[in-house]
Amino acid sequence: MTKTTSNMPVRMAFAATILGVGALFGSAASAATCPAAQTMAGARTTGEMAPKDVTDMELAFVDLAKEIDGLDGRRLRIRRLVVQPGGVVPWHSHGDRPALIMTLEGSITEYRSDCGVPIEHPAGDVARESGGISHWWRNNGTVPAVLISADIKNDGPASDDAM
Repeated sequence: MTKTTSNMPVRMAFAATILGVGALFGSAASAATCPAAQTMAGARTTGEMAPKDVTDMELAFVDLAKEIDGLDGRRLRIRRLVVQPGGVVPWHSHGDRPALIMTLEGSITEYRSDCGVPIEHPAGDVARESGGISHWWRNNGTVPAVLISADIKNDGPASDDAM
């Protein structure tokens, strides 16, 4: 995995990325969710455990400790992930790391701890990751899935996320 930051001021980079995503998709982005009849606690307790054919580039971040009292060890970050066909983003938790993921290109399938069926996220879709869910993703398609992720990353010793 590749992690980088730019020399551009962090706030400008973050704002430019958000504006760019908004310009691509406007406010019409949908949010594929688990069908109500399939929502259940403990639907999955594990999944693929190793990353496969995925690149992860951190585009920019804001050290939240410098912005908001009480958020030591946390960063607001934005990343670009590219998941090749057959690629996997491994099982991880969002117990203390809320995130929004937008599919820019291709499609990606999510396997969540609170859903009995896979959830497909086509281009233009935004997935909401919060509330302590755990999940993993696989690109079951034939073209790369390009994702933009904005999350609050816990860099402290108690952090248990893989991605």
